[in-house]
This record gives sequence, C-alpha cells and structure tokens, in this order.
Amino acid sequence: MPVGSITRGTTNTNRLRRVDRWIAAQPEFLRAPDPLVVDLGYGASGVTAFELATRLRRARADTRILGIEIEPGRVRTATQQLDEVRAGRTGFAPDLPVGFALGGFEVAVPGGASPAVIRAFNVLRQYDEADVAAAWARMTARLAPGGLLVEGTCDEVGRVASWVGVTDAGPATFTVSLRLAGLDAPSVLAERLPKALIHRNVPGERIHDLLGALDRAWRVHAPLSVYGPSQRWIALARDLRDDGWPVRGDVRRWRLGELTVDWASVAPRRTP
Repeated sequence: MPVGSITRGTTNTNRLRRVDRWIAAQPEFLRAPDPLVVDLGYGASGVTAFELATRLRRARADTRILGIEIEPGRVRTATQQLDEVRAGRTGFAPDLPVGFALGGFEVAVPGGASPAVIRAFNVLRQYDEADVAAAWARMTARLAPGGLLVEGTCDEVGRVASWVGVTDAGPATFTVSLRLAGLDAPSVLAERLPKALIHRNVPGERIHDLLGALDRAWRVHAPLSVYGPSQRWIALARDLRDDGWPVRGDVRRWRLGELTVDWASVAPRRTP
C-alpha cells in the first residue's frame, strides 16, 4: 500500500522552475549512472513532471522522469495528459521521457529501479514536524548510491522557494531561492520554509538567525539596486560568507536569487 496522506494537489505551471534549475546543476544528477528522477507528489496535474523532464533533458539527454502520486485519480489524469503529449497536442515534446505510477513515500519504482534524485515538493506541509525525519529516511532509502532527495516548499507561483538536500547520511544543505525583482525583504521566505524549519523561525533557532542576516545584508546593499537586484543579492551572499556562514556555490548561482548553506548552520537546535 502507498505510504502517506493525500495532499491538496495544488499544481501550477512553471511553479517549480527554481528547484528544477538547481537539480539540473547538482553532481548527484549529472554524474548518476542512471539519471532517473522521481517527481513525488506532483499533484492534480502531471505538468510539473513534464516541465522537469524538459529542463533536465537539457543537462542530460538520457534523463528519465517518473511521477508518483498517492491518489489514483491523479495518476489517471496525468496518464491522460501524457497521451496528449505523445500525440503532439501540447507544447511539450512528444518524446518526453516521462511516466506515472501510484505510490507514496515508499517510492516504489516499477521494475525496482533506484532513482538518482527524488523531488518531493509541497508534500510534507500538512504533516507534523515530528514526521519529517521518518519521511526523509524512507525516501532516501530508495535512492541509488550517491543519490539526493530534494524536499521543500514554494509559493503558488514559484517566486519564493526553499528546500533541503538530503542524502542517505541525512540532511546536507538548505537552499533559498527568491525572485529578486520587487523583493522587499528575504524573510518573506518565513511562510515557505520546509516543514522541518517552518516552526523554528523564533529567537534562539539558527534559521531565525539566517533570515535576520539575509534581511540585514539586503538592507545594507540597497544602494546596489541601481545596478539591478542580482548585484544586490551577490553582495549579500558575499557578506554572509565573509561573516562565517557556510555559503556554497558562486556568482553563477547567486545571480539567480539562490543561496545554499550547509544544513548544520540552520538545523533545529532541539528535536520536536
């Protein structure tokens, strides 16, 4: 039986572009012997799986995508959508390497293959924080050696997003990705933190410290707005790195409105 609960199923076109772009640059995907990627909990429409395949295939032509949903009606709908794609009646390439299957956190891939990457977005929001570690462990147990679970949350139009990169050894990274144009303060992210962190944005917790540091650096570098918001964000990232935050990546990622840090720098100070 599929493991998990049925989510609201909210799905919007182009909603997950930020995390897709990040996955496409990750070594766990690029170096995988078999670049099978699972879109877990894709929702009421299969569009996020089609978009994921389109984006990842630019990085690896041999990419394969499997959309997994716990609600049977959603699998039927996505399969019908795939028929339309195959018939050339959509804007997606008819040969997209996409399939759909029924399942949950057990990530039962037909044929028993192990995915290089599992993307589980907006899936754990309705769960209790205490459920997160077990869900992570169940999903990462299904990964191929050296694989990656990407678990996170975004707003309805994909302008505010954050996610955790989890390996079989546990959570490794935390990433913020924001639309910089018109951004008032990075702490807008507070409402779109992953379930493991969303209740930890309080004094004394590391994620609260990070959001405060982001807001301060964003204010300090406001004069750079005349050169564009990307330059302002790049300066912010450099400031945080210089202040001792374990910031990963470089300007190529920062200019996209991304910031990735080691998980240990934001991990909850106490278990739920």
